[in-house]
Amino acid sequence: MSFEILEPGLSTTVQDRGRLGYYNVGIPQGGSMDQWSAELANAVAGNTAAEAVLECTYLGPRFRTTEAAVIAVGGAPVDVKVNGENREQWTRLELAAGDEVSFGFLQGGTRFYIAVRGGIDVPLVLGSRSTYTLGSLGGFKGRKLEAGDVVPVGPSAAGNKGLGGIDPALRPTYTRELDIRVVCGLYDHRLTEAGMNTLLSSTWTLTPVADRTGLRYSGPAIEWKPRQQPFGAGSDPSNIVDAGYAVGSIQIPGGNEPIALHRDAVSGGGYAMVATVISADMDLLARSAPGTQTRFRAVTMKDALRARADLKALRHRLWGN
Repeated sequence: MSFEILEPGLSTTVQDRGRLGYYNVGIPQGGSMDQWSAELANAVAGNTAAEAVLECTYLGPRFRTTEAAVIAVGGAPVDVKVNGENREQWTRLELAAGDEVSFGFLQGGTRFYIAVRGGIDVPLVLGSRSTYTLGSLGGFKGRKLEAGDVVPVGPSAAGNKGLGGIDPALRPTYTRELDIRVVCGLYDHRLTEAGMNTLLSSTWTLTPVADRTGLRYSGPAIEWKPRQQPFGAGSDPSNIVDAGYAVGSIQIPGGNEPIALHRDAVSGGGYAMVATVISADMDLLARSAPGTQTRFRAVTMKDALRARADLKALRHRLWGN
């Protein structure tokens, strides 16, 4: 079983839950930007949460099945067509050999996910099938899909028919206004009190400079405390001697346009990290489209851990384990 890629879309890559355990040597965790949407699509298709899916950015692919298959489409709202006929998102779609699947334009968000029963069966690289395009690592030949690619699909688990659909209460929502929770630090002490207030009280607009590495926001300038820079740091107060970056870190080079690092972020560098998006809100951040009005709301570590526990309970509700 395989997908024959007729048109690749703008940026269609193979992703799964990510490549954990190698960030310390510069290899990012990667994986689906919106993990929850990918998991929901897998649940409908009849997979576990671990199967690899296709992540489609803005413009989806057009592909043909070589054999009968079961797929599900989750994530950002998009028109789904099978042989030119409209089909539903968030439902199990049974395809015959030779069926052609295509997609319309997104009606919100940035990414949607195609799960196929059995999962996308590309080789495991460092424990993951996820594509890291900057390093030409994993996925389908380490790159986004191209016309003419034949993408293999794995064998399906016996007896797992998948969910008939997804409770609307579990589905992600897409809005043009977001509150994103952050834990302040490690270098928030380098901001003036006015600078910190600006970061946390302003409404930031997501720019088109937003990808798997990070999302850049426009808004007012943020004031840093002046200091004589130490040897090895850059000349601007926003520079530090190189340090490790947490996934979700927010840096503000030159005091302008905060950048929130995401799944394919580099693991270290010379910009001060003044706050970090909590893990429970990383999917929410991934759903942001350019122009989204975003506020960063400071929470405590206890709040962040509680939010992570709530998300774990939601996953238990979906998977039952």
